[in-house]
Amino acid sequence: MTTPATSSGDTILVIGAGGQLGLELTHELRRLYGASNVVAADVRQPQDAELTQAGPFELLDVLDQARLTEVMRRYKPAQVYHLAALLSATAEQQPKFGWRLNMDGLFNVLDASVELGVRQVYWPSSIAVFGPDTPRENTPQLTTMNPNTVYGISKLAGEQWGEWYFRRHGLDIRSLRYPGLIGYKSLPGGGTTDYAVDIYHKAVAGEAFECFLKEDTYLPMMYMPDALKATLDLMHAPAESLTVRSSYNLGAMSFSPAEIVASIRRHYPDFQVSYRPDQRQQIADSWPASIDDTPARRDWNWQPDFDLDKMTDDMLLHLKQMQPAGV
Repeated sequence: MTTPATSSGDTILVIGAGGQLGLELTHELRRLYGASNVVAADVRQPQDAELTQAGPFELLDVLDQARLTEVMRRYKPAQVYHLAALLSATAEQQPKFGWRLNMDGLFNVLDASVELGVRQVYWPSSIAVFGPDTPRENTPQLTTMNPNTVYGISKLAGEQWGEWYFRRHGLDIRSLRYPGLIGYKSLPGGGTTDYAVDIYHKAVAGEAFECFLKEDTYLPMMYMPDALKATLDLMHAPAESLTVRSSYNLGAMSFSPAEIVASIRRHYPDFQVSYRPDQRQQIADSWPASIDDTPARRDWNWQPDFDLDKMTDDMLLHLKQMQPAGV
């Protein structure tokens, strides 16, 4: 990991700190910069008590622009990580709210950041920006997009707006197109790739798993430690080294449900899995199977640490340690 770019005493605001990425990113930022310098904010009280007790916490609805501006005026953050969003499968069930949260929330953060002189903004994009017309194998940085989900449409629009704010206002906004993220510290949150989180919980609990995707559906995935590393390495990279101001392609590994099952069965040979594809299969079929992330590797030396089996070993180890005594 590169040397942190923030100065000692600078404040960082993480919006959506209670989510899958936000939870682990907040803990890592507090480890790097000191708990008192990292403000966690979320629309609801998080279940993780450490998030509220180890450092400052604010209840914040990013759609409440007045409240957002008040929080930012009070803490004067040098960096804002804006992670609040409605994910792919959930946004398809609530399309207008998904668009409003994902877009109006972004505008509120960008406008407040310009007004208050925030130095850097981080905003995550997704492989959902691609669509059925996109090359599925080794999907390039610049290609046909044409997303067909509310989530993907909002993320593609957000990428373009981020680039516009950079050109028009000089706002140093940075972004990554995350693949499916897998971690053990939080439960699935409504995404199409969430089966690859839930499946590990079921295996450790000794329960059968019903997969909502076909067994041969390949999707790009990433283990959470790699996602944290990529996010922070991008934020610490010198501005002059960055050639992408929309959002960087980011790759690590691609696998199918059948392959993750085989990886888990190295530890749990009797693990039972069935397949019952639902509406999320159509979303998965429109997304890339693998990612070409050459610009990220070139511009800020991106390199993942985990493959499928290494991730499986680490996930199962931590989930077993988290099991209640006697289970």
